[in-house]
Amino acid sequence: MTKIKNLAVGVCVGMAALTGSAMAAQENIDQTFVKEGREMKLEQQWDKKFPRSNKVDHKKVTFKNRYGITLVADMYIPKNAGRSLAAIAVSGPFGAVKEQASGLYAQTMAERGFLAIAFDPSYTGESGGEPRNVASPDINTEDFSAAVDFLTTLDNVDAERIGIIGICGFGGMGLNAAAMDTRIKATVTSTMYDMSRVNANGYFDSMDADARYNLREQLNEQRTRDARSGVIAPSANRLPDTLKGDEPQFVKDYFDYYKTPRGFHPRSINSNGAWNATSSLSFMNMPLLSYAGEIRNAVLVIHGEKAHSRYFSEDAFKKLTGNNKELMIIPGASHVDLYDRTDVIPFDKIESFFKKYL
Repeated sequence: MTKIKNLAVGVCVGMAALTGSAMAAQENIDQTFVKEGREMKLEQQWDKKFPRSNKVDHKKVTFKNRYGITLVADMYIPKNAGRSLAAIAVSGPFGAVKEQASGLYAQTMAERGFLAIAFDPSYTGESGGEPRNVASPDINTEDFSAAVDFLTTLDNVDAERIGIIGICGFGGMGLNAAAMDTRIKATVTSTMYDMSRVNANGYFDSMDADARYNLREQLNEQRTRDARSGVIAPSANRLPDTLKGDEPQFVKDYFDYYKTPRGFHPRSINSNGAWNATSSLSFMNMPLLSYAGEIRNAVLVIHGEKAHSRYFSEDAFKKLTGNNKELMIIPGASHVDLYDRTDVIPFDKIESFFKKYL
């Protein structure tokens, strides 16, 4: 039982574990910027895990957050679209890249009439930030606001009609952003994780104060080793390269997405590699949903009935107030089903929600 519990927490910690200056990207194949101390060229080939739509136009864009980190996004624009469009910024899952689930959501919303961007968070994917593969409750919340900054600068976007979609761990970051940034007029979370809660308490709040203290001790000992070696170590907790068969079902579900052609992407932390070992420290002390009850704009919370993570959404929804908040549980759906199963993801509901509130 202890082995499974540690694996479960490890997968989350290691795998799933205020105004920026907006800058539109150039649309040429030589688009570059400096990342990790060297000039980086953005991928121009279609390398998404979903088919390209002939109903939208696509281009790469870049913008900076208020920490000076360059974020890279895919922009999807409805073909023959006019001006004054409602816009949506999408990110997640935690450890994924924009070529995976967030890009699918963004392209689909563009097919339905919205200008949409899917962005790589700071320190991951094509976005900048050093060291690589770090997560932060503050900086990743800011990434959503930086995306809003960028969208407000576009001539074809109505700055009063901007929403966001946060998937998995970026659902919690999205709610945190919506509590802070009043420009976000509507928020959708899909298969949400509260990354601060799961890092501090373990799955199903199984960790007590002593276990949390012991974890802090271990992580800070790792910080000392990192400082002395000059190298920030990756977490030992990650998705396995092969399954033994005795893993929890949700680990098998993650494996089926990230480790197979269905969802594998070379830039995704969850597909290969791991978060930095000490990434969870800041999440343990900074609860993301402290002010969720103060969100006045509209929120739609979506989760799968069979998802191991369902309690995150249900408990987050209890914090929300007002008659513009909705909880939607998808019958029979697992956590990962809402990443890419277009027969399960309630895009009709998401569309009608945004059209009502944007």
